[in-house]
Amino acid sequence: MMMDRTPHLMRIGCGLSCLLAIMVGGAGAAGAQPVSVGSAKPDTVGAQPATQPDAPYVTPAVDADVTYVLTPAQEDVAPARQRMRWQAAGLKQRLDPEGGSVYMVTTWKNRTLNVVDESRRRISTMPMPGQQDLTLPGQHPASGVYARVGQSVVAGEPCQVWRTVDTEGHEGDACYTADGILLQVVQQGRIMVRAISVSRTPQPDQVFESPAGFTAQAPAHP
Repeated sequence: MMMDRTPHLMRIGCGLSCLLAIMVGGAGAAGAQPVSVGSAKPDTVGAQPATQPDAPYVTPAVDADVTYVLTPAQEDVAPARQRMRWQAAGLKQRLDPEGGSVYMVTTWKNRTLNVVDESRRRISTMPMPGQQDLTLPGQHPASGVYARVGQSVVAGEPCQVWRTVDTEGHEGDACYTADGILLQVVQQGRIMVRAISVSRTPQPDQVFESPAGFTAQAPAHP
């Protein structure tokens, strides 16, 4: 699982500040998963500078299907579940909030974001927000400071706990598997993100394709 704050939508490639508007591969502390993507082209996902020797893999190296419980920073807002699916070869991520009709597909190779509204049969396509590059599977983040602080088991999966600071200056602990899957994020003693199920199953292209017959809609602007 780099971190923006897209409400209830985890994005691939951010740090702790994305708090699951994430889950794959950025600098900071929450971002996501690991190891070799042969088909990835550096010129389409950003040049990769020299990486740190002792840092987690933060982008999944394998296809994965993970369900998370997200705890909002506001104490009066109930936790929410979100399903994240990742295709390593295509560098694609799909985020589905539980109980909603809207989901989001991020394609890192061309830096596009599709927001699909199934109830209204509409699709909005836009450039991916921000300028952050994806840390490719099998590579370590090029920036950020990480320290090993222990090990844990989350959703039946062993993971290494790394202490780091997100893009907003908040210290937190992120637990990553050896192949780069983010399992848990803790900030100020609170579990903000926690995986409750993890499956390393192939994710076919159809999972990330836009539904046929939906109406294209221009993205909303503030």
